[in-house]
Amino acid sequence: MNERQLSNRLIKVADYVPPGATVADIGSDHAYLPCYLCLQHAGTRAIAGEVNEGPFQSAKEQVARTGLSGRIDVRKGNGLEVIEPGEADVITIAGMGGSLITSILEEGKEKLEGVSRLVLQPNVAAEVIRAWLRANQWVLTAEEILEEDEKVYEILVAERGDDAGLYAGDVEKKLLLGPYLLKQKNEAFQKKWRHELTNWKRILDQQARATETEELRQRQKQLQNQINIVEEVLG
Repeated sequence: MNERQLSNRLIKVADYVPPGATVADIGSDHAYLPCYLCLQHAGTRAIAGEVNEGPFQSAKEQVARTGLSGRIDVRKGNGLEVIEPGEADVITIAGMGGSLITSILEEGKEKLEGVSRLVLQPNVAAEVIRAWLRANQWVLTAEEILEEDEKVYEILVAERGDDAGLYAGDVEKKLLLGPYLLKQKNEAFQKKWRHELTNWKRILDQQARATETEELRQRQKQLQNQINIVEEVLG
């Protein structure tokens, strides 16, 4: 397996896994990421976790075909139940929504013992992950945002520790947009948030014609606040 067989977003995820680590890839699908990591670095070992039977079998076949059965253990199970405390140095979770990634981390908290780094690639709702990390003594050390196949993806890297002022100044803005990504404001960042602005304004317009309730008013207030934040950042 080489870089041409791996998506750009997964190559970026792989870049944040230290050589020689034992990595648990949760929701591993075909185990492409663990195979790539092990082929890149002779000392790397991996656990590929998959909850669904089809992808689980595909992962086993991929690992066998790549000749890595001695270094990658493919396990069937939900979330972090596929590992034991202290078994992995790094956890990777890619290609899920932010809320699902957060629930996997929350439900498997006791399995994070010994884990020094999380590399997370949410498809949506990265702000939910940032809030969870902040509340659970994990500090963001890096963020990436990139476009691939006309979709925009974020990658969050966290290690144990205190955020030490990372969110100082405007917590809400930095949780929503990302403290590191805010400094870069690259093309993918701008595309993502222009799209979100359009979507939020459409939702507000639809809600304006709905029967007003307290819950609706609160949702409108939240949306308008997010719109104001993003418009200010995009200028």
